Amino acid sequence: MTSTAAEREFTRIGVVGLGTMGAGIAEVFARNGFEVTGVEVSDEALERGRQHLEHSTGRAVARGKLTEAEQAELVGRITFTTSMKDLADADFVVEAVVESIDIKKAVFRALDDVVHDDAILATNTSSLSVTEISTASSHPGRVVGVHFFNPAPVQNLVEVIRTVVTEPDVLADVQALLTRLGKSPVVCGDRAGFIANTLLFGYLNHAVSMYEAHYATREDIDAAMRYGCGYPMGPLALLDLIGLDTAYEILDTMYKQGRDRLHAPAPVLKQMVTAGLLGRKSGRGFYTYEAPDSSTVVPDHLTPSPDNEPKLRRDIGRVGVVGTGTMASGIAEVFAKAGYDVLYVGRSDAKVEGVRATIERSLDKAVQRGKLEEAARDQALARLTGTVSIEDVADCDLVVEAIAEDLRVKTTLFENLDEICKPGAILATTTSSLPIIACAMATKRPQDVVGMHFFNPAPVMRLVEVVSTVATDDEVVETVRALCAKVDKVAVSCGDRAGFIVNALLFPYLNDAVKMLEAHYATADEVDTAMKLGCALPMGPFELLDVVGNDVSLAIQRELYLEFREPGFAPAPLLEHLVTAGYLGRKTQRGFRDYTHR
Repeated sequence: MTSTAAEREFTRIGVVGLGTMGAGIAEVFARNGFEVTGVEVSDEALERGRQHLEHSTGRAVARGKLTEAEQAELVGRITFTTSMKDLADADFVVEAVVESIDIKKAVFRALDDVVHDDAILATNTSSLSVTEISTASSHPGRVVGVHFFNPAPVQNLVEVIRTVVTEPDVLADVQALLTRLGKSPVVCGDRAGFIANTLLFGYLNHAVSMYEAHYATREDIDAAMRYGCGYPMGPLALLDLIGLDTAYEILDTMYKQGRDRLHAPAPVLKQMVTAGLLGRKSGRGFYTYEAPDSSTVVPDHLTPSPDNEPKLRRDIGRVGVVGTGTMASGIAEVFAKAGYDVLYVGRSDAKVEGVRATIERSLDKAVQRGKLEEAARDQALARLTGTVSIEDVADCDLVVEAIAEDLRVKTTLFENLDEICKPGAILATTTSSLPIIACAMATKRPQDVVGMHFFNPAPVMRLVEVVSTVATDDEVVETVRALCAKVDKVAVSCGDRAGFIVNALLFPYLNDAVKMLEAHYATADEVDTAMKLGCALPMGPFELLDVVGNDVSLAIQRELYLEFREPGFAPAPLLEHLVTAGYLGRKTQRGFRDYTHR
């Protein structure tokens, strides 16, 4: 091939395979004015492809995104055929047939005999080796992966997969073409899962393992990630949407290629697939649905009964908060706004005054934004009392500890609380990483000690992880869950192990992203774009790491590694090096990105 990026013109597009993805890809090109030839194996399959297109464009008409005339014009640009020979004048051909290496290679062999020498051939595979597919072509340098996301007309991300022989001008031309379509192309190397699936499915598989181990219920795992991380769906609900058979195949392919134990499909996945529990498409997966292909979840034997809603098994009238940092101030504000008398304890008058000033500022902002009435602000402030004497918590029904993440300091505080607090008082810690049982055993009442992990900022974030130790009384856990509902929080229950639910699922995913960058597989911008556009996450992993702080992230990752001894949880060396260099993220103006000139 002698063409350069400046010379190659794209006018006619070929799409082989008109299932959901292929029909969507054909629609994307036709929408943008290209002449498209769609190829299927039979007249029946061709008719199904035509129906896919008519349904998709029909929905766009119903939503006012297309006129009927535009729809007719769009569909008119697509030629439907069962003959591969009709692709002779195509400049760019996308293969979107079933995920079978043999079938895909057969398609590429057939294309090789039909298309002109300058045509680019692309595969839409989501998990197979693009390099292996390219060996079926006599010009493997013109073969590239273009992984569109479903539904292709809506999703903007396209992963462009280069093999070791893909020619640079082919890569450049494909990126330019996708940009013309209004898509956001990201380039990566040829390995199973590419960017988005590699990071996504490791996280999903971990969530399945958590569920399989009965560490937390399906509802609590999903709620934790939705409310704790702002994800649009919980991991188990997302697996039901993707299809458990599809998820199993992707994980299995990733594991066979990379031998990363974290990608070995959780055993329960295979069992569910074998039993036909494939998710929404079969009407049952982790959840049960109204009917096959329905998105409406219906109660089943695992659904919590409304009759078993948590109740306050102990009276909670007065709440103590020990600490004067951001979390302590936020927690005090949450309880005061919800109608509880709050006593907050600091080590000096200045710190105590600081808490009040912080809460006043927060409540004033809420009033200005119309989220709080002035009378409600005044009432909340009237319920707040500050003190420098820890002895004053003696009559509190619940005491929440929110001091430094130092086990020695925390256990000393719990020894004191044990001596000061009245019998039956609940003692809670907001630790995000330390063993709660160590705090509990510093007291003579371990049955009354529980974790209440609020998320920052506490007045805004709705999630609270309610963490029970092996010694925590059931009525204490139930009371705390009921209390969370009363202060307008979403409580999820889990056991006392590093990371609880959210951090245990979030930080290995972030660590995997760092390893991807470290291996020069993709840039930080490409990875962030892939996860935001491909998975609809509020922030990309590197954006999030720089906000959280690389030092904080490293500390959590070390805790997870020490707890689980899982080699895949070992902190990525690049993360260690950034922390050693003082590149901690936004707080130091440099982390994975440089913020000094932004």
